[in-house]
Amino acid sequence: MDPLSPLITALHDEGRLRVWSLVITVFGDSVQLRGGRIANLRLQKLLGRIGIESGTIRTALSRLGRDGWVTSEREGRNSYYRLTKEGLAQFADATSRIYAPARTQPVTSWTLAVGADQPGIPVAPGVVLRPADQPGPLPECAVTGDLTSLSAALRAKLLSKAHHAALIALFRDLDALNRASLTPLDAAAARTLLIHRWRRIVLRHPEPPTELLPDTFKGRDPRSEVAAAYAALTPIAEEWFDTALQEVSPMPSPHPNFFKRFR
Repeated sequence: MDPLSPLITALHDEGRLRVWSLVITVFGDSVQLRGGRIANLRLQKLLGRIGIESGTIRTALSRLGRDGWVTSEREGRNSYYRLTKEGLAQFADATSRIYAPARTQPVTSWTLAVGADQPGIPVAPGVVLRPADQPGPLPECAVTGDLTSLSAALRAKLLSKAHHAALIALFRDLDALNRASLTPLDAAAARTLLIHRWRRIVLRHPEPPTELLPDTFKGRDPRSEVAAAYAALTPIAEEWFDTALQEVSPMPSPHPNFFKRFR
């Protein structure tokens, strides 16, 4: 059985796949800190392992080119793609959120903040709850101190239905990865799938501390588990990026910042 089958099936069962978004995940995770460009052949091999057809990849790259995200260049018989300056400008904030380290200590002090555009978990209209050490713009009103009570009923309502479903899917992927034995290409594809799912969660939903997760996820920490899976996959995955493919050379060695992810 294909060890990536549960992850690939889950990806394709979630409705129409935005391949251009998956390509952006590859750039952010595997290209930008390894020389900044990727050969079309390598991209085709990587996404082909996930079940994406070459014609669909070409269409996605064409769209990203029209939208000003990527540019291409020829080198011999091969095409290489890299992000444009405009594309790179979109990455900084997203990258810091995706690869931020997990919290290592329990939250002991909380802020209940009132006001527009406040970071945190909504607990009432215009009111969010967040760790006191989490930065944010000056609220209209804030109370900081101990969280003395939080009912299971309210805890169950703190995540939107979409966020709850996304975390269930994430944990299914993580559990499947924990049982998988992977080749270097498998690991590169698995890491792409993992970060693509995690990226969509982090950029679409506020990230709750584990203390605020519903009982459904008791004992689980999404960011810590993603970080652990990423650390396990990366040495194997990097072997594939270090390997030549036909006439395509290995990718450049990772930038030192690559090894700071989730740390």
